[in-house]
Amino acid sequence: MTDDRTVWDGAYNRRGQLYGGTIQPVPDLPHGARVLELGCGNGRNTGEFVRKGCDVVALDFSRAAVRSARALLPANGPGHALVADARFLPLKSGTCNAVIARHVVGHMTLAGRREVARETCRVLKENGTLHFFAFSRMDFRYGQGEMVEEDTFLRGNGISTHYFSGDEVRDLFAPLACRSLANPQWSLRIRGREYLRAEIHAVFSRDAP
Repeated sequence: MTDDRTVWDGAYNRRGQLYGGTIQPVPDLPHGARVLELGCGNGRNTGEFVRKGCDVVALDFSRAAVRSARALLPANGPGHALVADARFLPLKSGTCNAVIARHVVGHMTLAGRREVARETCRVLKENGTLHFFAFSRMDFRYGQGEMVEEDTFLRGNGISTHYFSGDEVRDLFAPLACRSLANPQWSLRIRGREYLRAEIHAVFSRDAP
């Protein structure tokens, strides 16, 4: 993981948000479900969970990001935004109906990814679900920057990104049951040229023992 908070804080302070595009669809969850959002950033998706009636705990490694996320939450609503490390979750075991990991696990080292996977399994309730999003090795940015670990590249902004395969994602969360795994791809136009963006979206569940 890019452990230096100053890197993340500096990026959020300069840009407000690091990732553009539209607000992503929120998984269909029951009213009152407790949702843990890992790497909430500036909270651009967090509000959608609140509007759906979920009890959201949104956390991010960056203090600057969490400040922005808190500003978007209702003053007396069910949402909370915390500064915390996804590798060491400040939640009791078996307390979350769902965990949302959208482009956060890929910014960690192999050891960090394994720690997040263990923590995710720990905090999920029985029949709880993990919704995982990350870039795949088909993405056009794969290979750009300095390779710091296998399939992990550090770019000039000081933030590293790991690019996954489907089998790797399944293995990472092997204690959970994989319910679906998709590989969406789309074209991104930059200065008149087309580039391939490619992600992995997966849903896992913690089945009863």
